[in-house]
Amino acid sequence: MNFGGIEEKYEALEGAAFVVVPVPYDLTTTYQGGARKGPAAILEASCNMELYDEEIEAETYRAGIHTMEPLEAVASGPEGMLGRIEEAVTGIFELGKIPVMLGGEHSITLGAVRAARKRYPKLSVLHLDAHADMRISYQGTPYSHACIGRRMIELCPVVQAGIRSMSVEEADFLRRRKLPSCSAAAIRRDRAWVGKLIRHLTRDVYITVDLDAFDPAVMPATGTPEPGGMLWHDMLDLLREVCRKKNVIGFDLVELAPIPGMVAPDFLAARLAYRMMGYMTQKSR
Repeated sequence: MNFGGIEEKYEALEGAAFVVVPVPYDLTTTYQGGARKGPAAILEASCNMELYDEEIEAETYRAGIHTMEPLEAVASGPEGMLGRIEEAVTGIFELGKIPVMLGGEHSITLGAVRAARKRYPKLSVLHLDAHADMRISYQGTPYSHACIGRRMIELCPVVQAGIRSMSVEEADFLRRRKLPSCSAAAIRRDRAWVGKLIRHLTRDVYITVDLDAFDPAVMPATGTPEPGGMLWHDMLDLLREVCRKKNVIGFDLVELAPIPGMVAPDFLAARLAYRMMGYMTQKSR
């Protein structure tokens, strides 16, 4: 099963623009588990979507989408898993291809960002999430999904959108750092929010999408759903402009925890990944 269920000549690694990396890992997940099942659910949903994108007006898969075998979890814990992810994503960059990582919990993003930072020294990260993820450590590890924002900001500039949940310590840290951000509430009030965020990004951008950035009304299948989130077109308005104005070098979608019998969230995640690929290929045409 490959992303989109595409035929072999478009799935072959040699000619592919994108390489999909499934990472079924959720060791540090809190509240509701199941994110390890997210990659398989996204891949299955992608095989049932139309491959013609009505907004892009093209069949994005013709740029080539190779799907790797899932990265197996390591027994040594989250730090060891990050090393495996960094190695895999580094290999993708060395081939001149764009990594598309499907999670799994949000901690996995750090491995990809480490690889990207080595390849693109002036990298910045667009972090879409319901949660600030700025804890120094959580439940005994600095590599928890709740710490991913803090670890990324130690490596490169980070711009956040959709945030609406944090601890008092995280709030104090964000006030001191004055991190560029747009809350979900601010998105409703400010028509210029997209441009205000984009100007804080460097030329080379990695995008990480925690699917709980969406409102639970459209994305209920996450481990920690928060009310008041982004809607489909909020997300697309931002991603479209970032892909148009910046050099997006890779992205991930994380924290899908599939709900048995409810395929709409899986399908949304698959369509979002495909649409993001489309925005990136559209720029190159």
